[in-house]
Amino acid sequence: MNKLADIRNEYNKGFLLRGELHPCPFQQFDKWMKEAIKAECNEPTAFTLATVDSSQMPNCRIVLLKEVCDDGFVFFTNYDSCKGNELATSEKAAINFFWPELERQVRIRGTIEKVSEQKSDDYFQSRPRESQLGAWASDQSTKVNNSDDLHQQYTRLKNEYEDKIIPRPQHWGGFIVKPVSIEFWQGRSSRMHDRYQYSLNQSEWIIEQLAP
Repeated sequence: MNKLADIRNEYNKGFLLRGELHPCPFQQFDKWMKEAIKAECNEPTAFTLATVDSSQMPNCRIVLLKEVCDDGFVFFTNYDSCKGNELATSEKAAINFFWPELERQVRIRGTIEKVSEQKSDDYFQSRPRESQLGAWASDQSTKVNNSDDLHQQYTRLKNEYEDKIIPRPQHWGGFIVKPVSIEFWQGRSSRMHDRYQYSLNQSEWIIEQLAP
């Protein structure tokens, strides 16, 4: 078995030039997301969500992006979960997209808010019924005695809502990350990666190149 320190790849699939950047980071993100989808990257909408708890201990997990709007990046979760409570307390988060097939990542830091109840309702109703039932059946992040209890709860709810519209639980809904900085990273050979950071200055985005 090779030593972990001996595992390395050479990045040579692209480059990112200052003159090619869109002045708006959301438009630049949209361009890269479309290219990730076209390249059939595995789970292109998946990102790492980083939060901190009350003792400032960081937490991270993978979440799926569901919308990009003029204000930020939207995802949905259980508000009573570990991440939901941490987001509500700190009102700040960092997210990171990584598309290894394109040797690209996007790092985003910002403030966080709940989306409107209407937006949460609309998205919940667009989900498969199995996912809707799962949002009711699972008290996310809480301890369980065994898997059978979860499956019994799911089955009970499935029978209860048979042939009925499943309402959105009040403990489930969307968050929006409103960025204050967005960095676009393109892997390059010899570790001389291209890095450009958009920083929000009042209502204007300032672009700066960062050393790799």
